[in-house]
Amino acid sequence: MPLALPTILLFSLNLLDALLTIVWVRSGVATESNQLMASLLDIGNGPFLAVKIAIGAVAALVLFRSGNRPVAKYGLAVALAIYIGLMGIHLFTGLSAFGYVSNSLLKDLNDLPGQLLAVVV
Repeated sequence: MPLALPTILLFSLNLLDALLTIVWVRSGVATESNQLMASLLDIGNGPFLAVKIAIGAVAALVLFRSGNRPVAKYGLAVALAIYIGLMGIHLFTGLSAFGYVSNSLLKDLNDLPGQLLAVVV
């Protein structure tokens, strides 16, 4: 099982994402951008957390079973990169919530990809 540790890391990041999302949404700092998950969060924390854990568990099971295939390795690498980026968003959300990062800086960071794309194109 060569992908055991990265798969556990992915599941852990998925769980941390769910918990931080609940904290930020319930405290009014952020909103859930995934409409399906937002509607589950409207029902309650339990259904939201159950679906997030189920999705993570199914992904982990698939990766454990097919970890020897190259597509599993690439898919896991992409998923980890996305979740690590998502943890950066959670970090900035927390820093903003506690007043360490100004809203204007967050707006500038949000506009940065569009500005870079405008320079390239």
